[in-house]
Amino acid sequence: MRDNFRKILGVRFYISDLDGLLELMDAGGLIVVPSAPVMVRLADDPAHREALENADLAVTDSGYMVLLWLLRTGERVRRISGLRLLRALFGRGGFRARGETFWVMPSAEDSEANLAWLRGQGFDVSTGDAYVAPLYPVAGPISDDRLLELLDSRRPRLVVIALSGGVQERLGWGLRRRLGGAPTILCTGGAIAFLSGRQARIPVWADRLALGWLLRFIASPRSFAAKVKGIQRLAPMIWKFGSRSVSSGELR
Repeated sequence: MRDNFRKILGVRFYISDLDGLLELMDAGGLIVVPSAPVMVRLADDPAHREALENADLAVTDSGYMVLLWLLRTGERVRRISGLRLLRALFGRGGFRARGETFWVMPSAEDSEANLAWLRGQGFDVSTGDAYVAPLYPVAGPISDDRLLELLDSRRPRLVVIALSGGVQERLGWGLRRRLGGAPTILCTGGAIAFLSGRQARIPVWADRLALGWLLRFIASPRSFAAKVKGIQRLAPMIWKFGSRSVSSGELR
């Protein structure tokens, strides 16, 4: 399936259809869904770069990145958002049995709301199937022995990390290294919150047109602006490095 992947800034992106992506998820490993701000951080933190470059695959969530790649190379790659991926994953009807999934949540409030929504969708999940993450470091490797112990004892098939971009990838890579190829570790950030109502809901049509950012900006201008700060750096990074790994020294 070599033609189904493309390296962008050293990160291995899956560029084929959604059904193929869902099949690949059954094999386990670390799957990241980096936004444009997360891609920009490749130049800032070696641990973040290591996590993204060593992920088993990345999902083309960023419409801005896809556009920049088209302008630089002339190649049109398929965009699959993290939200669309979650909707499709849930629509398959799998991962609903007790113990099959485990969720890493950013707060107790998010955990309660998201688990309630999941139960309403037919998932047999309880508070024991979720973990409220502590405050992790903003840079450098992340190791969480308590979380590792829970996953090692519970052995879920799917671990969904619903933390902020730039954090969840480093946590996922730390778990991937210590747990091996299984389970599937999926870093989808706030996608579950868009479904449960914890964040502004994004209709299917808006997600397909890559307009989710606009709805998020309308709902919370200041918060969204802070998240995408520095996004303009992505264009020169893609122009300079293309498929190559980012070297912060070369950017200066």
